[in-house]
Amino acid sequence: MIDREQVQKVALLARLALEDAEIDTFTTQLNDILGYFEQLGELDTTDVEPTTRAIEVVNITRHDQRVSMSDREEILQGAPDRDGDFFKVPKIINE
Repeated sequence: MIDREQVQKVALLARLALEDAEIDTFTTQLNDILGYFEQLGELDTTDVEPTTRAIEVVNITRHDQRVSMSDREEILQGAPDRDGDFFKVPKIINE
């Protein structure tokens, strides 16, 4: 289990200034967390498949579709900045 000195050492390494009451609180909370992990260690998981998520997740993004747009003005309406018939972008290369 974790004691006050260990909490103080971690706080020092993390450059945290903790009050005595905070040290007591964190000591209790960390010991509760470790106790919970001890309970989990008692479970028989030999027949449980490893997983990365508790629930199934399905990709909900749309598929990319190629769309032909012939109206230049319609395309340039979405540009944050433009110069005539062209997109205007910040200069990123020095000559």
